[in-house]
Amino acid sequence: MKGMVSFVSSGPGDPELLTMRAIRRLQAADVVLYDDLASGPVLEQAGPQAELIAVGKRAGRPSAKQESVNALLVEHARAGRHVVRLKSGDSGLFGRLEEELTALREAGIGYEIVPGVPSAMAAAAVAGLPLTRRLTARRLQFVTGADVTGGLPADQNWAALADDHATTVVFMGQRTFPAMAASLIEHGLPPDTPALLAEAVGHPHQRLIRTTVAELAKLLAAEGPSPHPALILYGPLAQTDAATQ
Repeated sequence: MKGMVSFVSSGPGDPELLTMRAIRRLQAADVVLYDDLASGPVLEQAGPQAELIAVGKRAGRPSAKQESVNALLVEHARAGRHVVRLKSGDSGLFGRLEEELTALREAGIGYEIVPGVPSAMAAAAVAGLPLTRRLTARRLQFVTGADVTGGLPADQNWAALADDHATTVVFMGQRTFPAMAASLIEHGLPPDTPALLAEAVGHPHQRLIRTTVAELAKLLAAEGPSPHPALILYGPLAQTDAATQ
């Protein structure tokens, strides 16, 4: 007898931002395979019958191998269990969702995807920012600041990333942003372009730093990345007036 897998997106980590469907799936789950960033208070929504298994991957720390995560999904679903694969933000954004879907399809196991609040949207909301603005922000782009080696991806579209009429959100970019900023400025992005570092959004130790691209690069080069997950937003929207500080 085959079970099924529900890919549940936990949002930025605040349980109040979970969707009703996400809560129902957690309450009904037999097994919850959860990422580091989807743990904490969100896991309290799981039913008492649920077996909780940590499978998180964090840069620079011992992490579960993706092949092992795939195997666990298949193993538990084949045992007839309802498995919840709990991912942070929205599972379709830089969450390695496709690899896990492929493993389930190859095993003939059914699944569903429960969308969630993307961390970029949560960060903008906490900072009091819109992500689009008439005339000055004509595009919104999500990019990763790290490739599989942890370094800055070599095949970036610098013309697009240096467009000062676009709002850009950089995931996993704390380590590489100093180098990224240098290339952005070299390709025409003004150094004083507003930037926002949004750290640990939705958690008690949340921190927002409003600055410029050049100054944020200096800060991260001097201090290094924090131990907490963070997003970087830059462009015409990464600023607020005094009333929203």
